[in-house]
Amino acid sequence: MKGTTPAGASSEQEAAAWVRGMFARVAPRYDLANHLLSFNIDRYWRAHTVRRVHYILANPAARVLDICCGTGDLVLALERARRAPVLGSDFCHPMLVAARRKIHGTGKRSPVFESDALYLPLAGASLDLITVAFGFRNLANYEAGLREMRRVLKPGGTAAILEFSQPPNPAFAALYNFYSRRILPVLGGVISGNRDAYTYLPESVRKFPNARELADAMRRAGFAEVTYEFLTGGIVALHLGR
Repeated sequence: MKGTTPAGASSEQEAAAWVRGMFARVAPRYDLANHLLSFNIDRYWRAHTVRRVHYILANPAARVLDICCGTGDLVLALERARRAPVLGSDFCHPMLVAARRKIHGTGKRSPVFESDALYLPLAGASLDLITVAFGFRNLANYEAGLREMRRVLKPGGTAAILEFSQPPNPAFAALYNFYSRRILPVLGGVISGNRDAYTYLPESVRKFPNARELADAMRRAGFAEVTYEFLTGGIVALHLGR
């Protein structure tokens, strides 16, 4: 399993530093690039995730955290569904600045804080729901990330991991891989001003465990009732575990 392996990084510390710096550079145009490059389907993926955990959000006493929250899109989607604040965390300060600006600009109240997802400043068994959207594959150690998610969840709490995956259909996978490896870096570089970030994206997806492997890792980390579903032909997978 291990974790993300950006080019030139030889340790978990170097990988984390590279990822933090990369996201800091693309933060100003991150939302624009995401929506354009996904043809706005990323909004649907987040909305679907919210629907799948709505039974938890309906509980006014539930404690909810979105890790690797980036610019706060899933934080906002969760707060809208819950009609109450949720927590958001990320280890990239410029991303948090953008998230705070966006959240306050929409009149919402969810607080965000700076924290590495591998070392959350939270008590054990303190959350009912922890979510992560398109940030899990950037962790320097996937199994450590799962163990930390498990640590902060109450017994019966739920983890929801929304992440890019490999489409199970070979023909569609070939088409998707052509787009992600040939077209996406060029367009992403033009939009964001940082081609390296959008060269890293398809490589990080290619190296990331497939949906079955991630489900197995969740079980090893102590999660039960682990399920996953493919979205948009398997470009994305949503994993749930209790």
